Parts: sequence; structure tokens; C-alpha cells
Amino acid sequence: MKATTCWTAVMCAAALGAGVVPGRARASQAAMGRMEANGPAMAVAEARLASATAPAARPHRALRDHWLPGDAADSLYRLARQELNAADYEQAARHFREVRVRFPKSGYVADSYYWEAFALSRTGSSDDARRALQVLAERRERFPKAAGAQDARDLETQIRGQLARGGDVQAAEVLARQAARTAASSAGVASEASSAEAEARAVARSAGAQAFGSGSCNDSDDERMMALNALLQMNSDQAVPLLQKVLERRDAGSVCLRRKALFVLSQKRTPETESLLLRAASTDPDPQVREKAVFWLSQVDTPRATAALDSILRNAADESIRKTAVFALAQQHSDSSSAILRRFLDGSKGSAALKENVVFWLGQQDLESNRTFLRSYFGRVAEPEIRKKIVFSLAQSGDSADARWLLTLARDPKQDIELRKDALFWAGQMKAVDVAQIAALYDSLQSPELKDRLIFVLSQRHESAAVDELMEIAKKEPDHELRNKAIFWLGQSHDPRAAKFLMKIIGE
Repeated sequence: MKATTCWTAVMCAAALGAGVVPGRARASQAAMGRMEANGPAMAVAEARLASATAPAARPHRALRDHWLPGDAADSLYRLARQELNAADYEQAARHFREVRVRFPKSGYVADSYYWEAFALSRTGSSDDARRALQVLAERRERFPKAAGAQDARDLETQIRGQLARGGDVQAAEVLARQAARTAASSAGVASEASSAEAEARAVARSAGAQAFGSGSCNDSDDERMMALNALLQMNSDQAVPLLQKVLERRDAGSVCLRRKALFVLSQKRTPETESLLLRAASTDPDPQVREKAVFWLSQVDTPRATAALDSILRNAADESIRKTAVFALAQQHSDSSSAILRRFLDGSKGSAALKENVVFWLGQQDLESNRTFLRSYFGRVAEPEIRKKIVFSLAQSGDSADARWLLTLARDPKQDIELRKDALFWAGQMKAVDVAQIAALYDSLQSPELKDRLIFVLSQRHESAAVDELMEIAKKEPDHELRNKAIFWLGQSHDPRAAKFLMKIIGE
């Protein structure tokens, strides 16, 4: 190691003395599902996300109850908060941003950053989520000591976890690196189990929001909600006619009742259930009621329901309802519903964001026909975000054919470098890819960016062979920045051989 610099020795000493959580720390298998099974890095990211989910979901009182009645922006800010409570996230984000543009000296400016990011994170768009991170970064730079700083950090972690679960490699890597720098003394198995439980609660909350809608609806609002809850216990012959009467109402005061009635109806398997859900999906004046009706059609696996969802996906004007139709079709787990989703991708209608969503759900169905289609579709689609989503979706399968396809993509110099980095990352998360296959790529890669990604991928593997490869890179790589990356991750491995190796470097 004659080429070892003084800075490299400092890096070795820092790595040995860091005492941080291993980069391969895993959260509970039950909470992580296929993501944990396929990738240690994602397990770390999810564990970090879970610990911050609750605070981000319910901000501190300093943010929730901050009102300035005499402020010039008070009316606009309150309007934005009302829109947020009504789940009109795009409009709310626009008005929170407008607070800063129109009233730059307002006392609401610092809070407007947080709430704009909060609203953007709820739209379901990956682009909006990335914009939310930029907004939070602006808040941190302009108002580092403003109230709610911890809430903003928690929200940032939550958004990165949201992006990571959707296939954003950069977000996953940031979370993994943050987790690797967290002190191990308070972590341990108990903490990981607690994080897994927190993530499970977060998923439950998310499902609840999707099922019942957002805004001011609350099960404890009045006795009418209690009565609807009671219908769950009644037999279908008694309950369904009552639910039909609720769903036929069109007054604004019954919106929350109609949303709740759809859930109760979906639990009653009768010949009328399908017709009532379809009617609500097409004729109810409230867009959220229509969307929830489409959502609950996922529980009705009949040719008529499938055909209706196909029509909604192709023809509905509301993008969010079309997105819900994609989800509903994916939940039916039938050959016909999967074929509908595949045909939609090959058609010309639909935004790139909607097609990304279709790709995601096709990847969640464990069907060889879907995987074969996605590998073929990759060559027919030009949009970078859709291609990235295909890479992510195929990586979730654990299939050896998909693993080979990802490795081939990572090697292909004709592909965009960011796409190659993504393919390399996700291939490294698959159990179907062994360390030798990953390591074999290193010398053939010309780009330092790709080599850096490969070093990170090796650092997230738990096999001893990965430590061997990192030590080889630390010894032989001529680029000192890449050597230092390998040294850093060796310090996270807690492998006794790595400690001896680092001590040897220091002594040279």
C-alpha cells in the first residue's frame, strides 16, 4: 500500500473508532416483506423511516396551532390549511407557496415551507415528493432555528422512505447512509422490532386514509357514524337496503357517511354490492366518494367489475381515480385484469406518472407473464422515469432471469448512467445475485460513479465475501476517493478481518 496517503490513514482510524450501526442492519422480516428479503439496504432504510413515521404524521403543536389573526397572510394561510384538511393537496401546496410569494414578511413564512412539503408528499407523485424535499431544504437554510425543526427532519425522512419504497435509489442510499451513522448503543434488536411495528402502524394508517378518505370525517362525529358501524354486524339482507339509501343521498352533509357506507357495503357480498359500488363510482357528485367506490371494487372480482375498472382506467378524466382503478385491477389477481394493465401500457393514452403506477403494480403481481412483458416493454418506452420504475419492479421479483437482465443493463455502456446505477443497486439487493457476480463487474466499469455505486452495493451485503472484495478495492484501487469509500464501509462491517485490515493500513 505504498500509494496510501495520510488522509487514507485518517479514514482508517475514523472507521475503526466510529462505533456505528452496521450498514447491513436489518429490521423485522414481517414488516419488511419482499423489500427486506431482497435487500439489506432497503431494510435499513425502512427501519430508519419507521422510527420517524409517527411524528411526521402528526406535527408538533407549535406547527399545528400556530395562528396569527392580524397577519397579512392569515386568510390565505387558513385557506391553505382548510384545503389540506380536505385532502386537496395540490391546491393546498400552491396556496402555501403563495404565502411566501405574496407576503414574504409574514409570520407564516417558515411554517408555509413545512406545510407545502407536507401537502406535496401526499399527492402520490414522485416528482412532488422530490419537490417537497427541496422545499424542506429551503426551510432548513432560511429558518434553521424555527419551531418544528424536528418535525421537518422527520417529514424529510418519511418522504425519502416513500420515494425509496417506490424505487428511488438515491433516497434509499441516503437513508442507508444516515442509518449507518446512527449510534448503535440505543439500537439493538428491540429497537428494530419497535421500528417494524411503527412501520406496520404507518401502513395501516395509510390504508385507512385510502379507504375512508381524508378531511374532517371521523368515526366519532355523531350517532350516524355509530349506526353505520353497527351495520357491519347485521346480516346483508338487512344492511344493504339501508346502505343503498345512504348512497342515494346527494347533500354535502352526507359525504362522510357515503364514504363510510362504501366500506361497509364492500364487506357485504350480495348481488347488489357490485351494482351499488359501480353506481357510486360513476354518479356520485363527490370525487372522493367516486374514488373510494373504485377502490372497493378491488374486492369485487367479477367480469362486470373488471370491465368497469378497465373503462375507468381508459376514459376517466380524473387522474387520481384512474390511479385508483390501477390499484383495484392489480388487487383482483386475475389474468384478465393483468392483461388490461399490460394493454394500457402499450396504448397511447395516459400520463407518464400513471404508466409508472401501472408498471409498479404489475411488478407486485408474481406473474412470469408480467415480468416478461416488462423486460420487453423497457425497449419500447423512452420516458426515463418509466424505465427506472421497470428496473425497480423487476428487482422485486427475486427471479434469476430478472437478475441477469439487471446485470446486463448495468454493464451496457449505451444506457444512461443513472439507469445503470439503479440497475446495479437493485441487482445487488437480490438474493439471486451473489457477491461474485457483483464483484466481477468492478474492473469492467469505467465510470467512477458506477464503481462508487458498486462499492456501496457490496457494503450492504452480509456475506463475508463482500468484505473480501471491499478489502481488495481498498488495497488496489488507484482512485483514492474510491479507496476511501471502501475503507469507510469496511468500518461499518464489524468484521474482525476488516478491523485487522484497517489497523494494518494505519501501521504502514
